[in-house]
Amino acid sequence: MQGEQLNQSQQLDVVLIGAGIMSATLGTLLKELNPQLTISILESHDQIAAESSNAWNNAGTGHAALCELNYTPERADGSIDTKKAFEINEEFEVSKQFWSYLVGRDVIERPTAFIHRVPHISFVSGAKDVTYLRKRFAALKDHHLFAGMDYTEDRYEMEEWMPLIVQKRDDTVPSAATRMKGGTDVDFGALAQILVANLKNRPGVALHLRQRVTDVQRTADGRWQLTVKDLISGTKYPVSAKFVFLGAGGGALPLLQKSGIPEGRGFGGFPVSGQWLRCDNPIITDRHYAKVYGKASIGAPPMSVPHLDTRIIGGKRSLLFGPFAGFSTKYLKHGSYLDFPLSMKPDNLVPMLAAGATNMGLTKY
Repeated sequence: MQGEQLNQSQQLDVVLIGAGIMSATLGTLLKELNPQLTISILESHDQIAAESSNAWNNAGTGHAALCELNYTPERADGSIDTKKAFEINEEFEVSKQFWSYLVGRDVIERPTAFIHRVPHISFVSGAKDVTYLRKRFAALKDHHLFAGMDYTEDRYEMEEWMPLIVQKRDDTVPSAATRMKGGTDVDFGALAQILVANLKNRPGVALHLRQRVTDVQRTADGRWQLTVKDLISGTKYPVSAKFVFLGAGGGALPLLQKSGIPEGRGFGGFPVSGQWLRCDNPIITDRHYAKVYGKASIGAPPMSVPHLDTRIIGGKRSLLFGPFAGFSTKYLKHGSYLDFPLSMKPDNLVPMLAAGATNMGLTKY
């Protein structure tokens, strides 16, 4: 329904702003729980999942805590805090259960269109980090969520797991790795497209592309009044809904600020990003099949953790290496350079300055 406006007289139950993985997932859940709901999805782009959900805009790891070392920090007494890792892993397992349910319901016909089994590996070097990884492995290996985790300090075994990383490395420096063979690579853009395609074919659901929500206000009766701009004709029109979900990525912040809800006060956003080197050469990509996470340098932010990630997108294998620091005043790739300055409000100025001052590692990055 590209460029097709909503029926202004229609009293919708739900409006989902943004057609990415978040809106697609929530819309699917709501429709499963209550098939009678009327739902409209408003997307400013001319396609689904064009921003953060796009496969090339994320590493596809799913963040199951299988290899991300920042989820298992070392306590002051030298022990490993596993609480966050267990929570994160359980959440991802729930996601996989939901996707399995959708396969059984024929909502997802071909899971390999979006998910593949790819080992998740943590790799460290240096005596201190080897000791840390050894303790992390001991703390995780007996938990059912991490059953089957492998650990090695053997150079030849690591070379078998990840030859591009280990070959030509100084073997006088101690190194170690853990591996979970049951890790995954997820194309969230493809999954969003599958879910939205199913949603728009169900009664009471409509997808409207090239429609940008410019304002959101609560009315006296508790409903939400949206102002929507048709980006093709340039006209604006109102939409009313009982429930609104801001799933527009970075574009959600100005709408959150305009909503007037107390929870929106004080929120801001720093448009710091990670940029990646990408390799599609099969001579190289065929030699590496894993998502390998290293350890951030002392004082560096978690988002600077080095990755060498296998991606499977459209049936083809690629490698992503990074991240390298990126900065733009845009909140979205296709956003405006005024996004960041216009988001500065009296209620969030102090929190944003404080966030920058107390996260110097991120600021330097």
